[in-house]
Amino acid sequence: MSENTGGGFIRRMFANDIATDLAEGRVLELAEIYALDAVSDEERAIIDDFVKTAPEGPEFHERVRQARETLAAGFAPEEEPPAGLFDNILDRIAKDAPAAPASAPETPAVAGPAVDELAAARAKREERRSGGARRWIVGAAAAAAIAIGGIGVGSYVSAQNDPVNQVLQAQDVQKQSAAVPGGGTATISASSAKDSFVVLMDGVAPAPEGKVYQLWTLPKDGSAPVPQGTMDAQTLSKPAVVKGLSSASSVAITVEPAGGSKAPTTAPVLVVALSA
Repeated sequence: MSENTGGGFIRRMFANDIATDLAEGRVLELAEIYALDAVSDEERAIIDDFVKTAPEGPEFHERVRQARETLAAGFAPEEEPPAGLFDNILDRIAKDAPAAPASAPETPAVAGPAVDELAAARAKREERRSGGARRWIVGAAAAAAIAIGGIGVGSYVSAQNDPVNQVLQAQDVQKQSAAVPGGGTATISASSAKDSFVVLMDGVAPAPEGKVYQLWTLPKDGSAPVPQGTMDAQTLSKPAVVKGLSSASSVAITVEPAGGSKAPTTAPVLVVALSA
């Protein structure tokens, strides 16, 4: 998520480790993760130690309590069927089955497939009560926690898996900003570990009507620029992630016709050297 502070956007996201999340003030966002037992023993100990003295401690424990109560209220164990139900069903099958022709050899009164299906259903029910039930509980708890916590498990997982966040949170990320002619800046965040970089335009006016900005990587071997997508008025302020950092020497931005070009048709408005 992002917050406009007047001087640009501050992006709030989960870090790659619990300690960093706590240090950056995200203890309350971790409450539902904690309640679901979706943290390791080491992470749980770190959180426990933190909330002992944190001002958010009482609110953290309240959110954990709410998540667990929602889970308990939303899960009802499956009731056992009446004791004679299985035998009654078999008896009805036997009575309702059509009589065999007189010339046909005698066959068992109960149809095998029906018995097999009922037995399979009972086995499936028993499986749900063991390991399957636990998987269902975790899924239900995740949904409940998201409803309570606002951010919750879903956002935590999605933040970890988002390609943009993976680059921005990489330990080796290197950032550099360059002024864009006409106003605004382009910030390049590069991670050799992820072999990717993120381009974020801030305060840059949209390209002229019928035009778009287009990203290019300039290969280290001197070959032709490689198109890496376009940025129109709707996507200009959103981060763009580009793979292949190790093979690129620079990133360039040109102004191209709407839809983009296979090769640059104008001189770059910006060229930024990359390091990998």
